[in-house]
Amino acid sequence: MSRLPTLFISHGSPTFALEPGQAGPALAALGKTLPRPKAILVVSPHWMTREPRVANTPRPQTIHDFGGFPPALYQLQYPAPGAPEVAQRAIDLLRAAGYPAEPDAQWGLDHGAWVPLLHLLPQADVPVFQVSLPARLDGERAYAYGQALAPLADEGVLVIGSGSLTHNLYEVRFDAPDASAEAYALEFVHWIQTVLNARDHVRLQQTMTLAPHAQRAHPTPEHLWPLMVAAGAAGADVPATRIEGGMTHGVLSMDAYRFGELNVPDPVAA
Repeated sequence: MSRLPTLFISHGSPTFALEPGQAGPALAALGKTLPRPKAILVVSPHWMTREPRVANTPRPQTIHDFGGFPPALYQLQYPAPGAPEVAQRAIDLLRAAGYPAEPDAQWGLDHGAWVPLLHLLPQADVPVFQVSLPARLDGERAYAYGQALAPLADEGVLVIGSGSLTHNLYEVRFDAPDASAEAYALEFVHWIQTVLNARDHVRLQQTMTLAPHAQRAHPTPEHLWPLMVAAGAAGADVPATRIEGGMTHGVLSMDAYRFGELNVPDPVAA
């Protein structure tokens, strides 16, 4: 079985589900080129726990974990099945790496999972489950967390880190046209691209220390850690391909990254 790529996706505001902008069609195009996975694992900053938890429900609910948005948003569902057996495999891998991972029979799919998946795989016919993001992380620990999950990509599982390439909600301008972007956010995005193009995962793990305007781009870093998870699950020996998503609300980059190549056979059919 050939190894699947891993993905980092910027999931943006919950309204991304209704307003695809540039990123929605880009994810839809990516979804059409990906080999069909056996299951999808999503790590999102909207499920953070003290120690790792792995959702093993066979029918995960669509969680509308937000308030004050248009009523139509609360009607949306992503009725993908769960993946209890693959979830148990993830638990075993995390425990083998020293994490006290436990199953969670209650958690469904938060908006960091189902909103981008609406665009990436709108049929909702691939099993999906979430692995929580530990609350106490830095770049190195987030990368190591991804490394612990890496064997799943060899087993037909699509590992997705869903966060935001920039995430300064204090400076969001809802009336800003998508073409407008703060210079600091663009500089930060360019730095990430340069580091990933060089496959320099050591510097990547030190983003919050080395990158220009890192503290402004991420006043709190939890939306950056899924990038480290996705990179760690892929490893530094694979190329990173930028999927341009534009800049929404002046400061929120919607870029995604694919780690690894696409010229692999369908793992289910193999």
